[in-house]
Amino acid sequence: MQREEFVQQLWLDFIHQHPEIGGLRLWPVDAPVEYLALVTLNHGDYGMDALLPTLAHFGYRIRHRHAMADRGLLVTLLSPPEPGAWLVLGELQLGTLARRPRALLEKLVTQAPREARRGQNLLCRGRPWPMPDWATFQTLQQAHPLAALLAVNGPRMHHVGYDCQRLATSLDELDERLRRAGLDGSPDRQRGIFPVSPLLDHRYYPTCSRRLAFAEGDEHRIEMGGLALLQKSVSANQERAVELLLPHHTRCELS
Repeated sequence: MQREEFVQQLWLDFIHQHPEIGGLRLWPVDAPVEYLALVTLNHGDYGMDALLPTLAHFGYRIRHRHAMADRGLLVTLLSPPEPGAWLVLGELQLGTLARRPRALLEKLVTQAPREARRGQNLLCRGRPWPMPDWATFQTLQQAHPLAALLAVNGPRMHHVGYDCQRLATSLDELDERLRRAGLDGSPDRQRGIFPVSPLLDHRYYPTCSRRLAFAEGDEHRIEMGGLALLQKSVSANQERAVELLLPHHTRCELS
């Protein structure tokens, strides 16, 4: 698999889950994407260390790492070999969960078939383990929203981010367009899977919830991800907006 195919598979899987984003015509189809946010967990073949060699094979290079102890997350920013969408890969640290929810999530993950733990498409293959029951989902939701999302969704793309400057349109104008299209954004920097730096103006737009069938056949609606808009508050530097996405105090030194 080449990088272009990998990105295409990520995008097709994402659009399958979020058809309302695929149907947007508010900017050109080939408009530049600033970043793709993906989520995984530090368990076996789905952990960051196991995934990074494949991403390096595709030409991605680690640029920054951020540790967010209050959210139980390690987030790695990776740049592509040429101008294009960066990857923002968030890894849930299972050790930050209480014993019972951690055991429930680990039990699910270990049920993935051996063939589902191999290959270069682990982040765009969908949920590789069985669907949990609703009670398990609720327990994980109370422990950590991302743990619950991973349980039903598997490691995959969570949302797509666009830089308003690269779209040549202001955030306020795009916000109004998205509202007319039925997507209501939130300026809350703490909403979503990670907090956002005050160096950016930011809106996050969750897509419509999806009805999922759980292990015992009952169906419930779940919020799965969405879309983000970014706009630099200060434009005097040459950094990409994605490089300013996460709070600076969470950045780790790369060895």
